[in-house]
Amino acid sequence: MSQSNSLVPWRPDAAVRELQRRPGLPFAEYLPAELIHRTARRVRCCFRERIYTPAVTLWTFLSQVLDADHSCRQAVARLLAYRTAQNLPLCSPDTGAYCKARERLPEELLRELTCAAGSELHAQAAPTWRWKGRPVKITDGTGLSMPDTDRNREAYPKCKTRKRRPWVGFPVMRLVVLFSLSVGTVLDAAFGALVGKGQGELSVWRSLQDRLEAGDVLLGDALYSNFWTVAYALARGADVVLRLPAKRAPWFGRGQRSDRCTRWPKPARPAWMSKAEYADMPKWLRLRTLHIHVRQPGFRTRQLVLVTTLTDAAAVSQADLADLYRRRWQAELHLRSLKQTLQMDILRSKTPEMARKEVWAHLLVYNLMRIVMAQAAAQAEVRPDEVSFTGALQTINAFLPQMRSITTHEDAAALWEVILWAVGEHRVGDRPNRYEPRAVKRHEKGYNRLTEPREAARQRLRKRARQGAKRP
Repeated sequence: MSQSNSLVPWRPDAAVRELQRRPGLPFAEYLPAELIHRTARRVRCCFRERIYTPAVTLWTFLSQVLDADHSCRQAVARLLAYRTAQNLPLCSPDTGAYCKARERLPEELLRELTCAAGSELHAQAAPTWRWKGRPVKITDGTGLSMPDTDRNREAYPKCKTRKRRPWVGFPVMRLVVLFSLSVGTVLDAAFGALVGKGQGELSVWRSLQDRLEAGDVLLGDALYSNFWTVAYALARGADVVLRLPAKRAPWFGRGQRSDRCTRWPKPARPAWMSKAEYADMPKWLRLRTLHIHVRQPGFRTRQLVLVTTLTDAAAVSQADLADLYRRRWQAELHLRSLKQTLQMDILRSKTPEMARKEVWAHLLVYNLMRIVMAQAAAQAEVRPDEVSFTGALQTINAFLPQMRSITTHEDAAALWEVILWAVGEHRVGDRPNRYEPRAVKRHEKGYNRLTEPREAARQRLRKRARQGAKRP
């Protein structure tokens, strides 16, 4: 953003310093104002020196995500109530100033805060929470719906079957997330369109591959089991545990070993890869394939084939890899927490820029919730994945009024002890072999779907009303 007389480089004013001294802000211990200030300076954030500075705007944005009511009016009303209780200058209940300040909030600020919070907790995970002492990262993708506006359609076009009827359906954003298995935080995320060249899940994933570090173990489903993903992980010093798709899985006949080594030759150069990158790739990959029988009654999958770079069977047994891949389902549960519990499934923003900021705000709140859950799990002496995300969110929302009314650090510390204890008591149900039919019992209401432009439907209703009025 260019500087002008009305826009100056951001610096904390008296209101922000007052908010910084207040201990009643949610997650203030885990996302301090100093970190927001430092990141804002790094991304050259420029704001008017008024009520909605970057810190105030960010905290209001996060409270909007936390609340079940995601409206801007509710977020501004909550800020007004807080400032009234703390004897601070009042802000207008109108949402215009907040919406404009939220638009000026840099997307890079939200991304850096999200990745920093997730990576720091991932690095500090207890050794007992890791798999054989090694950090495991899971990747998976999903789709997010958004309002059907012209700008959203241009950035995230609809599927090809709806080009002839562009008024049907909604734009969908493709989201690929890299999770930490030990603590469940989001380490990084990337966006893409549902359709278009170079917008597939693997193409979006390639922008996240640099997040792999030496010693990591990458865990993914059958979509990621290709030569390039494995070769790049090995080049970064990481290992992989992936599932092979059925059409690529080798045949394991009766009497043959279910755990054996194999070699993958380098395929032809894809169009997205340069000749220099292709020349640096190894000609062969030495891998290990395992045939896993699923004997649990009710499970849809009866057998699967895993491929891994962990070729030492003495150090990592077949049972170890089978148990690890079973925990890949945690990525699906994390996405469910984001999309259903935090209501990220259907975005509210009418522009693609604000839609991405809205996603980053959800991911940041999710990471902050995971930090609280990890601390509660450590006190309760359990793993973080044994603590309920929904229970933690309900506890935080229930204690927010008390958190906003606190005036001393001693009272804040005592309240946080109670919150952590309550969060640690909400455990995930012990259902290791649960299976359910893929069907819903409660059906949607029997309204017809809108399969024409809305204005055309209104004209048809007006015409029908006029014809009915003319009848004797």
